Amino acid sequence: MTSMVRRMSINVDLLAEVCKAPGAPGFEKEIRNLVLKEIKGLVDEVKIDNMGNVIALKKGKSSDKKSMAAAHMDEIGFIVTHIDDKGFVRFTTLGGFDPKTLTAQRVIIHGKKDVLGVMGCKPIHVMTPDEKSATLKNTDFFIDTGMQKKDVEKLIEVGNPVTRERELVEMGECVNVKSLDNRVSVFILIETLREMKKSKLTPDYDFYAAFTVQEEVGIRGAKVAALEVQPDFGFGLDTTIACDTPGVPPQTRVTEMGGGAAIKIMDSLTICDVRMVSYMKKIAKDKKIKNQLEILTAGGTDTAGLQMMVPGGSIAGAISIPTRYIHQSIEMAHKGDIENCIKLLTACVCEVESGDWEL
Repeated sequence: MTSMVRRMSINVDLLAEVCKAPGAPGFEKEIRNLVLKEIKGLVDEVKIDNMGNVIALKKGKSSDKKSMAAAHMDEIGFIVTHIDDKGFVRFTTLGGFDPKTLTAQRVIIHGKKDVLGVMGCKPIHVMTPDEKSATLKNTDFFIDTGMQKKDVEKLIEVGNPVTRERELVEMGECVNVKSLDNRVSVFILIETLREMKKSKLTPDYDFYAAFTVQEEVGIRGAKVAALEVQPDFGFGLDTTIACDTPGVPPQTRVTEMGGGAAIKIMDSLTICDVRMVSYMKKIAKDKKIKNQLEILTAGGTDTAGLQMMVPGGSIAGAISIPTRYIHQSIEMAHKGDIENCIKLLTACVCEVESGDWEL
């Protein structure tokens, strides 16, 4: 498989489109439609389940076993809870946010039409000393659309989802945009399917590419998808912390941007199967794919659903993308790391029969 070691260049335009598409948890329709468009002609069968997961089958050389990769389509967002007498919009979060990163950030409220807004809070100039020293909470914020209540209510109602507004920019070797968590994995899974077709690669076993929903609120979609497919081998795809920034000691960095695809050893919900970790490390070594190891002490991924929601469990692991500023208004990843993740996933899926799966 010499195709695995050739130089690839990522499709930044497609990544930008994937990141831009809105898809707060439970409201993934637009990103799902984009995924369906991009995988058309790359797979043999496509199914959308009742929750909205996209499960695409790429037939393998054998149907004796199944492998499955999951990348969640949803992004952290908000949902409208109230419109006050002045037209300011209140909200609650869908997924985890660091409140201090919300100040003066632009968002899009997806009502009868998309409405641009800005996150506001009490100005520091009129805060009391106690307020200045207090930690901001999500409830301290409101969304200002620049419109009066009567005009807001023509377009927006309680229950409308809200997403961040940030276009992709390239910065040096990196991309910077909202929702890399987890749209970069959606992109990687699409590009893995494209690479298989382009290089005429057939997976060893039937391969199910699952684009899942509602991960940010409890890995809900992946659990349902794993119950449906019941894979023997599971590959989670998600971002991970790259806290390789000033002031952070090396032992707490988790991963480093530019260090290659991260092979997960564990996170707070999953201890990856040692056989899968060994297999991924061997594939990366054999294919000369730049990689690093990941232990994430807080935070979980779809990997847990793939591992546990199968009778007897699956042999599961994960490929993680080192990412700075996760769950903030913008996130950053290295283009070389993304490229290496595509290479590693493609090779792992196509050669899974070669692994040593004895306990």
